[in-house]
Amino acid sequence: MKPKIDRSEIKNLQVNKDKPVLNKLSPYAFIAPHLFFFTVFMIFPTIYGIYLSFHSWDFFSSPVFVGLQNYADLIVNKDSLYFTYYWDAFKHTLLFVVFAVPLLISIPLLIAMAVDTKTWGSNFFRALFYAPSLFSIATVALIWIWMLDTNAGLVNYYLNKLGFENIPWLTDLPWAWVSIIVMTIWWTLGSNMILFLASLQDVSPELHEAAKIDGANAIHRFWHVTLPGIKNQMIFILIMTTIASFNIFGQPFMATKGGPGTDTKVLLMYIQEVAFTGSSEAGVASAMAIIMGFFLVIVSVIQFKVIGKEDKKA
Repeated sequence: MKPKIDRSEIKNLQVNKDKPVLNKLSPYAFIAPHLFFFTVFMIFPTIYGIYLSFHSWDFFSSPVFVGLQNYADLIVNKDSLYFTYYWDAFKHTLLFVVFAVPLLISIPLLIAMAVDTKTWGSNFFRALFYAPSLFSIATVALIWIWMLDTNAGLVNYYLNKLGFENIPWLTDLPWAWVSIIVMTIWWTLGSNMILFLASLQDVSPELHEAAKIDGANAIHRFWHVTLPGIKNQMIFILIMTTIASFNIFGQPFMATKGGPGTDTKVLLMYIQEVAFTGSSEAGVASAMAIIMGFFLVIVSVIQFKVIGKEDKKA
């Protein structure tokens, strides 16, 4: 018995055969909108920024080619004010990264483990911890400025009630950095918590049960079962949090204005100041951004190298 031939299928095949160009171009049509915006807002600004980093430009006159002079003033010319202020800002940014990143990793992980249950109220607490990450940085900064104001802040009000003196949370060291780190943790812990919650779902419950049978307590299970089970996700979150922390801007810009003095002025604040205030040296600011981007690329390369090695071992 001969199989029946579906004439509609033959017709569709013939249509597809007659339109090979359309078949080849159709995937590009789907990615065209994203490719357009990626080119306009990522590729073009990056290329143009690299171009400007070799020029002197104040937004009003034509760019003047200066070669590597901008980079020399930032890297080797210690007599340049740009050198001094740039690396001071870099030091402040690195200080924030060193102290903030461990807390931005450990606190969301602990909260994720605490709410990783199916008990009543767990979804409420997940939403409660995640809610601050939905706020804009302006909203977050205004909330914490109101709370930490030295004379009229809510925190100092209750400290006075307990018999303590006012603490200059936003106007003196080390309190300014403590305030910036606290508001950053409060604002961002929800995002990392969600990522950790997703990674904890991949840890087999049977492994925890086997560890319990072998007599492992909660701490031993955390070190020998939970952490190895989320190792790859932990590396990803660590690297992405580090990159995001290097890009800190809004918290010190709005809360401390870089003070006291310039002790909380970070890299992006100084780049913005050089680019858009005073003499507006956009070329120097572009070189600053390129150098900063170079450090972030190194971090990203380390991320992919480490994750690649772990995948090969697995």
